[in-house]
Amino acid sequence: MFSHICVGTNDFESAEAFYAALFTVLGMRQRFRDAEAGMAAWQPLDSDRPLLFLTRPFDGGPATPGNGQMAAFLAGSRSVVDRCHAAALAAGGTCEGPPGLRVHYHPDYYGAYFRDPDGNKLCVCCHRAE
Repeated sequence: MFSHICVGTNDFESAEAFYAALFTVLGMRQRFRDAEAGMAAWQPLDSDRPLLFLTRPFDGGPATPGNGQMAAFLAGSRSVVDRCHAAALAAGGTCEGPPGLRVHYHPDYYGAYFRDPDGNKLCVCCHRAE
């Protein structure tokens, strides 16, 4: 469904370290990095899409998180969700909801919610019964 998603940052180095830690746990690889431009992207190991771009805003203004906006990443197991949440918090993220079942979504939905250092809301979830 998606080609790419862009996430804005005001502190490229801090945000890149955050996403590198998160995507290491998710098994994604960095596609490119341009520190001078303040831009990096990650992709799945076995595909060239979708991409998540981390970037300073092109218009030169500050990056601001949206209210009601969130990107959710699919994990292969509940333990990966747990590890992603821990990695996100260790890399400067803030908790928006600890790992756990959210049966109001469906009986097997297991997710964790957090914000990156710039305040962008993220989720890692697993839809498998375990």
